[in-house]
Amino acid sequence: MLVSDFDFELPEELIAQEALADRAGSRMLCVGSSGELSDRQFREFPEWLRADDLVVFNNTRVFPARLFGRRGGGRVSEGQDRDQNPHPVAKNATRMGHPDATPPGRVEVLLTRQVLREPNEWECLARPGRKIGVGERLFFGKQNELQAEVIGRGEFGERRVRFAAVDDFFALVERIGHVPLPPYISRADSLGDRERYQTVYAQERGSVAAPTAGLHFTEQILGRMRERGIETCEVTLHVGLGTFQPVRAERVEDVRLHSEAYSISGDAAGKINRARRELRRIVAVGTTTVRTLEYAAECAARQGGSEICASSGEANLFIYPGYKFQVVGALLTNFHLPQSTLLMLVCALGGKENVMRAYEHAVRERYRFYSYGDCMLVE
Repeated sequence: MLVSDFDFELPEELIAQEALADRAGSRMLCVGSSGELSDRQFREFPEWLRADDLVVFNNTRVFPARLFGRRGGGRVSEGQDRDQNPHPVAKNATRMGHPDATPPGRVEVLLTRQVLREPNEWECLARPGRKIGVGERLFFGKQNELQAEVIGRGEFGERRVRFAAVDDFFALVERIGHVPLPPYISRADSLGDRERYQTVYAQERGSVAAPTAGLHFTEQILGRMRERGIETCEVTLHVGLGTFQPVRAERVEDVRLHSEAYSISGDAAGKINRARRELRRIVAVGTTTVRTLEYAAECAARQGGSEICASSGEANLFIYPGYKFQVVGALLTNFHLPQSTLLMLVCALGGKENVMRAYEHAVRERYRFYSYGDCMLVE
């Protein structure tokens, strides 16, 4: 199976650059189990659900993981603070080898994964990537409040950095960092993105990208689900580097995913196992939820069991057409990039021919695509 088999043409103007003022105002394309298509509104989602469905959410919380700083030290001028200059580093930035050197080179770092065994160490993407060497020191914040050393380099140019100890790392990052909007949103982040690029039920901090299917939910929508008696539960999967890295293989079978931290509570595992025993449909909100549930089921099967256990760890399950789903029966998801692993996952659940035809329909009907766009419901 070729990665190019999952390509499609998308006019650039259909890529949503801003979130709708009304979270629940998005359109929803329903893809039936036989491939039938229905143009609906997301507000209809609670009524679409069956009375005995279990709906599973990913409660991860995005943190402002995009940092702008300097290479080799020096203080940033007033015209270069986080609100006034949130743009990528200058192309002609040069490496400075001494922390007191001026003028310093600019650097942009996207934190993608905390190294669990070394809490001060992070994997990240960096620009200008080819110029940032191992051993180099990086400084962030007006007063160089956050400092780091580059200690490693990955296969595709990723970096590992070690931050100097501070009293409260995440509080500092919350203050000086930027919302890590995806690269296809061609504008700087704004203060409004801090609220809008976050689900209303986000709890567990750790993602560098939002589980975007959840962005459509409001307290009112969740209230209508409760009124109908719809059972829900939450799992956690922290979205990491795989969201930003392109697929480099030509064959789908050769694709390998980066690991992402996940956790499933005992309460959530109990609800999921009960729904499976009772043959009730489990509806996943977002591809991240799908990966978490199916990975947990795979782990149980490898240990000779059938029930999902309360657990935490790192998931790297790659789902593509031919995969046999053990947990998920329906999926709410946004529209994904061409040739992406997320599109392959949706095709695995809904059938490649059905899903690709649905994408063609969405383009013709001018649905809004990607993170801040509309959604689709796949049975």
